[in-house]
Amino acid sequence: MKPVRFAYHQPTSVGEAIALLGSFGGTARVLAGGQSLIPQLNRRAVRPEAVVDIGRLPGLRHFGGEGEGLRIGALATHHDLETADRLPPGFAVVPETARLIGHPPVRSRGTLVGSLAHADPRAEWCLLAVLLDAVVTVRGAYGARSLPVQDLFAGGGRTVLAHDELLTAVFLPRPEPGAALSETAFQEGGLPLVAAGAAVRLGPDGIAVSVRAALAGTADRPVRLPALERALCGTRPDGGWQDRVGDAVAELPEPPSDELADSSYRRRAAQAMLLRAFERSVSRARDAVPAS
Repeated sequence: MKPVRFAYHQPTSVGEAIALLGSFGGTARVLAGGQSLIPQLNRRAVRPEAVVDIGRLPGLRHFGGEGEGLRIGALATHHDLETADRLPPGFAVVPETARLIGHPPVRSRGTLVGSLAHADPRAEWCLLAVLLDAVVTVRGAYGARSLPVQDLFAGGGRTVLAHDELLTAVFLPRPEPGAALSETAFQEGGLPLVAAGAAVRLGPDGIAVSVRAALAGTADRPVRLPALERALCGTRPDGGWQDRVGDAVAELPEPPSDELADSSYRRRAAQAMLLRAFERSVSRARDAVPAS
């Protein structure tokens, strides 16, 4: 199948891109790496009047440390982040996440910010952004604004962006030393059926002083688990954590069912992936505790 006919525009500035998006009144789509949009076009899952290609806009293919975090521009690819050798300390989870995505040709063109804009509820970058309380930069005709990433997702592959707004960057706060993801997929390189993220920091006595947990693939957007985080914080990682993880997953709303997996499988997978993410996170957190 081929896409429906559409107008193609390649702006030379962010301002021109925003003006083009505004001129089409919501019937245009943004093309960055194209690894999500082009398959949708070919399936005619989307039928835009126009495609606005931002792939050559200057100044957006960047990433680097900023304060206590990492700022990543809209055109930085998965491969850029996978092979980065000058990330700020503590960001090993970023290249690890990039390696989970697709295959090398996909990683060479697809972008982290494009993944956030696509807002697939199973996507690894969306999960990591929620786990770390990321903040996105949104540009529109009015100027720029910052938006917590959890407020960006509207569920089911939708965002709250207006038709004349563009994501230009994301800021990832510095992760806890033990940040880790775990996932299970139907096939290698495909989107996960379920993925989990955990970020634990331990005190010198081995007690958890900070705990974060998030799941993807169990709802219409990635979700944090604040009740579980509160229950685990201030406790020692042991067999009791497994019980609490099981209780937290059991209390989740019913996960979706589709041709790949039913709700009960996704719930069991969520528990297994979350336990695995916590196991990895705690192991790394222990290695990061200064010797007394």
